[in-house]
Amino acid sequence: PSDFSPREHFNLTLFYLFSLFNHNLFCCSAYQPGRKVSVLSLASESSASSRRPKSTLTPLEQQVIQLKEQHKDAMLAVECGYKFRFFGEDAETAAKELNITCHLDHNFMTCSVPTHRLFVHVRRLVSQGHKVGVVKQTETSAIKSSGSNRNTLFTRRLSALYTKSTLVGEDVNPVARLEDGDEAGCADVSDPPEGFLLCISESWDKLKKQLTVGLVAVQPSTGDLLLDCFPDGPSHSELESRVLKINPVEILVPSDLSDQTHKLLLSISNADDRVRIEKRDSAQFEFSAAVVTVVRFFGHAQEEDSRSLSSVASLESPVVCCLGPLIQYLQEFNLERVLRNERYRLSCESEGVTLNATTLRNLEILTNQTDGRVKGSLLWVLDHTRTAFGRRLMRKWVSRPLTDLHSISQRQEAVQEIMESDSLTLNSVRALLSHLPDLERGICSIYHKKSSTQEFYLVSSCLSRLGLELQSLLPAIRSQISSPLLRSLLLDTPDLLAPAHGFLKVLNEKSAKSGNKTELFSDLSGFPVLQERTTQIQKVLRKIQDHRKDVGLVLKAPGFDYTTVSGQEFLIEVKNSSSVVPHDWVKISSTKAVSRYRSPLLVDCYKKLQQLREQLLLDCQREWTNFLDQFGAHYHTMKRAIGHLATMDCLFSLTEVAKQGDYCRPEVCENKQQIMITNGRHPAIDLLMGEHNQYVPNHTKLQGDGRRTMIITGPNMGGKSSYIRQVALICIMAQIGSYVPASEARVGLLDAIYTRMGASDNIYKGRSTFMEELKEASEIIRQATERSLVILDELGRGTSTHDGIAIAYATLEYFIRDVKSLTLFVTHYPPLCELEQLHPEHVTNYHMAFLLNEPDVSSDTGDEEVQPEFITFLYQLTEGAAGRSYGLNVARLAGIPEPILHTSAHKAHELESMVNARRNSADTKLDVYLSFNTQMNMISYLG
Repeated sequence: PSDFSPREHFNLTLFYLFSLFNHNLFCCSAYQPGRKVSVLSLASESSASSRRPKSTLTPLEQQVIQLKEQHKDAMLAVECGYKFRFFGEDAETAAKELNITCHLDHNFMTCSVPTHRLFVHVRRLVSQGHKVGVVKQTETSAIKSSGSNRNTLFTRRLSALYTKSTLVGEDVNPVARLEDGDEAGCADVSDPPEGFLLCISESWDKLKKQLTVGLVAVQPSTGDLLLDCFPDGPSHSELESRVLKINPVEILVPSDLSDQTHKLLLSISNADDRVRIEKRDSAQFEFSAAVVTVVRFFGHAQEEDSRSLSSVASLESPVVCCLGPLIQYLQEFNLERVLRNERYRLSCESEGVTLNATTLRNLEILTNQTDGRVKGSLLWVLDHTRTAFGRRLMRKWVSRPLTDLHSISQRQEAVQEIMESDSLTLNSVRALLSHLPDLERGICSIYHKKSSTQEFYLVSSCLSRLGLELQSLLPAIRSQISSPLLRSLLLDTPDLLAPAHGFLKVLNEKSAKSGNKTELFSDLSGFPVLQERTTQIQKVLRKIQDHRKDVGLVLKAPGFDYTTVSGQEFLIEVKNSSSVVPHDWVKISSTKAVSRYRSPLLVDCYKKLQQLREQLLLDCQREWTNFLDQFGAHYHTMKRAIGHLATMDCLFSLTEVAKQGDYCRPEVCENKQQIMITNGRHPAIDLLMGEHNQYVPNHTKLQGDGRRTMIITGPNMGGKSSYIRQVALICIMAQIGSYVPASEARVGLLDAIYTRMGASDNIYKGRSTFMEELKEASEIIRQATERSLVILDELGRGTSTHDGIAIAYATLEYFIRDVKSLTLFVTHYPPLCELEQLHPEHVTNYHMAFLLNEPDVSSDTGDEEVQPEFITFLYQLTEGAAGRSYGLNVARLAGIPEPILHTSAHKAHELESMVNARRNSADTKLDVYLSFNTQMNMISYLG
């Protein structure tokens, strides 16, 4: 670009050299500026109003129209005195969402909310998916009255924009939580546990026929930043799994997003109405345009940003294509500073156990499948954290189990020491974590220079107190704690929190808590501008006080003092019966008994005093912003300290889990592929059932070099699905570093857990039930390794019996023979149990035990009447295959009428006899369907 400075040209050249060296990128096309969007009308009446002569519109309405044209997609709350007003369509929408009155005022509909309640209403509107802009007056009355524009309208400008992911600032984040009155109704608009803004870009390689997806996720309120770039298939399962893990509240996409991705995001946003999708001009996502934006943003003269630019240049081009639009978007909210964090943390799957979207849903890891809430999920079992930042970290731990044995062992050792130690030091540390505000959000608000004085004082005082308390515990920590992880966390934190002490000493506690910025700083020696302005104010006040003697002489009242009424200061109150009032005194107010005046000198001095006070407010605001900026220089240090506290909170949480009955510390092995569990239980069901209805424990034995596949049969409702879920969840808990619900457990390090369970279609993706089954199976076949745990439940049930058996048989044998993964296969197809005879060293048949009451057969009418069987479930895993599924028992439990049950039993008996007769015929043996060619064709079809 021709308007680049020499420094920017130099940075751009370096960026391309880094990119070409790392990725061999193609030459970029010329930058094309984004297309203009048509102007939106202010309201249903505004299009007509805008065609009227300006004389028919009030000055305020003209100003609002101009502001609206500059910010077309935002609802504007305009400051007018002690209220914030909405106009036109914004007013109609706000009135509907906020349940307030809307009325016609001059040319537009309008509604208003009080200034002190702005944060409540903005958060409500944002929670409904709106983008809200706050427009504030930029002039004060006293200063304006002395200027040349004293007879014109107050100037106003947009001071802040808010969406679901950008709720940062004192207008929307009050320190005190809403507890009483009608404010309690706003509990549903509190911050979600995750407030990520996710940006997605796609690139299609025509030669390789490969889709590559780039994403950048940032949480502006906490400073977390995630980057990733990965190939994805037609089902977009990789993207879906990352979206579920990140759990964004807002997604930024190009206007030309592919239909498949758009359908996926729509399905996610419909499932969770918190997700807001923002479409941006696709030109912003082009690599050339994104590079220009990135270089402008990171390529400044500061050394820190220069280092950031070199690190960004090594990123993949799809990630850069996300970073550019994200910078532009966050600049609209004045939140772009968070992207200058050098700690880019890649969310690569190699960093942890791969848990794709299907696995997250099927195993109910983050939410349950019944109502989508946390209760009943693995996260619910493990999360006993006491802080907001601890809860966020625990969610990351649960969604990304570790694959590094050293890290797992460190967590286990820390949990064991906390649980077994009788030291009061650890109890003191945990007590410090109680009743803390969200420090992570607090320091990020300070970093954005959007913090209120109350929030700053609360956060800095908490950080300072934590630092001092931990400092006093250092001798005990060194002598009593042996866990390397605990020692490193607790010994480092006091030094990291040290800067908070100095900032706290500068503040006047009373003024900070009340929000009074004019008396905020206890020592003005470091603030010469404020010192000078305060001196000027004191001179005027002394002059006013000295004038009291002259007034007393005029009124012949030596003890005279000024009166303050309704905020009006320095009034001379005189009885109406008095006749000594000079003619040049200005009458301010009066009652039946008295009148209040100001002398000419008082009028001039009071006007001057008001101007100085308002100027002091402006000066204080500037100094306050600079003060926040100074604190922001320590942001990364503070964030690291809070990260240590969050880790401690999570370790204490895992300790609470370990204290539950019959939990054991699992042995995690790096080189041995195995899952050996004694008396394992489902963690969530075990907790939900409580002590009175204890979950039936079961054993699991899977060995990579031995019997690595379990074929599980048995009656419907017998507990098969619960069992296979419990095995997977115990493995996940073990690799998180948690204790597990078993009496003994040995688990080899898994690289991934894949599941295919249940039967459901996918309307958004245009797939039938059977197609959904095969797509999930196909992805598992392509991705699973011998270090993976594969769970297949009811594969092949979505089509005819023969085809379903063939697909299930061929798929299972492929996993046994070729993939060699640890496999749990649940089926109602008895022929699959024959694989135990073909691969006896690797396959074992199991079934869920039950007691069968044989049906009675009566011949009162000459025809046999077959009664449905009655099953008693034992929920015990037993070796051997079950011959039948006993589905009629479930029909009885579901309340199907008896006549239907009897007819079903008779028909089932008839069909069973027919099948047994056919099995004796050599012409219709099952091996015709399960020939080698059929198996290979099915594997080819699935792959």
